[in-house]
Amino acid sequence: MDKNKEYPEKEEKQFDEKDEKEVLKHDEKVEQQDQLSSVTWALILIWAGLAFLSVNLGWFDVLLERRWFMRLLPDDLAMFEPGVWSLIMLGAGVILLLATLLRLLMPKFHRNVGGTLILAAVFIGVGLGNIFGWSLVWPVLLIAMGLGVLIGGLARSRR
Repeated sequence: MDKNKEYPEKEEKQFDEKDEKEVLKHDEKVEQQDQLSSVTWALILIWAGLAFLSVNLGWFDVLLERRWFMRLLPDDLAMFEPGVWSLIMLGAGVILLLATLLRLLMPKFHRNVGGTLILAAVFIGVGLGNIFGWSLVWPVLLIAMGLGVLIGGLARSRR
């Protein structure tokens, strides 16, 4: 009976060591792939800090007074006055879209990007909704998200 007690303990130790090695291997892989996420969120925080700093130091007001952005917009949007949160959300959405593009183009960072695309769309929607109005932005955003899901589904079915 003593032999039976020793054998399961020995077997359990082997499984524990094997599981531990697999977990460490998985953690290293996730950490390597997650570098892009760390850089992305760092850039979003830097962007938000720069936006708030520009407001606090008056740079944002100077840019609004010069109306450099009016050349980019149609005449019927003359009342366009972006807010700091709109700017932050729009920038964060663009940064997330760029990170998604990198994930798709670089196999080293490849992973499922559906959730990131939805978050980017929401950020961009919030940023543009305060600028162009919710009645225009949300329907366009829903159409874009639906097209993204459709294209993603078609791409999966062809593989």
